[in-house]
Amino acid sequence: MNNRKGTIGILTGGGDVPGLNPAIRAVTFRALREGYNVIGIRRGWAGLVDLVRDPDADNSHCIQQLTEDQVNKAGRTGGTFLHSSRTRPSHLPQPSVPLHLRDQYTDEINDVTPEVLKNLEFLGIDTLIPIGGDDTLSYGQHLHQQGIKVIAIPKTMDNDVPCTDYCIGFSTCVTRTIELTHKLRTSAGSHERFLVIEVFGRYAGYTALLPAMAGAVDRCVIPECPIEIEHLAELLVSDRQNNPSNYSVVLIAEGATLRGQDEMSFEGHETDQFGHRKLGGIGDQVSAQLKELSPKFNNGRRINVVNQRLSYLVRCGEPDAIDSIVPMAFGNLALDLILQGDSGRLVCLRNGVYDNVPIDSIVGRKKVVDVQKYYDPARLRPKYDTFERQPLFVITSEG
Repeated sequence: MNNRKGTIGILTGGGDVPGLNPAIRAVTFRALREGYNVIGIRRGWAGLVDLVRDPDADNSHCIQQLTEDQVNKAGRTGGTFLHSSRTRPSHLPQPSVPLHLRDQYTDEINDVTPEVLKNLEFLGIDTLIPIGGDDTLSYGQHLHQQGIKVIAIPKTMDNDVPCTDYCIGFSTCVTRTIELTHKLRTSAGSHERFLVIEVFGRYAGYTALLPAMAGAVDRCVIPECPIEIEHLAELLVSDRQNNPSNYSVVLIAEGATLRGQDEMSFEGHETDQFGHRKLGGIGDQVSAQLKELSPKFNNGRRINVVNQRLSYLVRCGEPDAIDSIVPMAFGNLALDLILQGDSGRLVCLRNGVYDNVPIDSIVGRKKVVDVQKYYDPARLRPKYDTFERQPLFVITSEG
């Protein structure tokens, strides 16, 4: 694996999104042509945890050599051919510790970062490029503090990584949400119902706000602003009455809450290694309550509901144009920084311009919708005050 310029490692962590394979392709093409060796690390941080430091060991489940032909074919597809996980090496539960390390790491929760550092040295990786959201990148920042050269690429369909206008996967998510919402309208209209659609969005409401801004729905509910359910019911009844086909539509981010609700809606109590419980169910709650409240605003007559959770339908399949172009640019930006000798950086889009910031900038921050600037809680709709000097997706890196 010796090379005149060195070896670059690349991994994808967290949820899959369209655009990951184009990013891997961009990094690999440019790196190979610049004279680097490129190693794909499989299953996110898990590949650097499970690796066996033995030249004769079969580590094909942890790493693979990347070639132009391989990444070129994969670059046209969705998901990540390197696979992904939510492994957090600094907080690894005992059952997730690989067999060859269990004699050394016996606590209920273990920090196996020392093994990750040794594995990076074993592989001869000079610079590591993690592609992920704030969870994946926060561990990349941790490795940077340990002396590893890291260049990070932001990915998440929620578009909530701080310091960047755009994260890989967001455009395809918005595109699919708009398309599927329009398709679901036929059922809602046929039966003259409310259409309640739940989409991803744990802390930030961009996945609901942008489709609403594009005219896909009548109302949207975001995590940043708890709602009064009676107010939503009244608005949707009014929207339905003003619609010639006698239906109305609301988009709800999965992290949204009702006023007076203590916490978000979860499917269970189990958490991942980053402490997150699986979200889901706010659409069901809202649908049930809208059905019960509707007679109050509809002359005593109940309105039924079409309730749909879009879930993985917006994150599967091939990337759209933007999620093919932006990953290409991000990958090349990463190589620019490596060639300049920089590290500890996050490539980004800021105010519509490609840029980079210190990776430390993302730690301890949340990028959420600026309600005062972009959302009208009284109308449960986006604000359209001004678009002058705004980036392509309107929302800036500051939120």
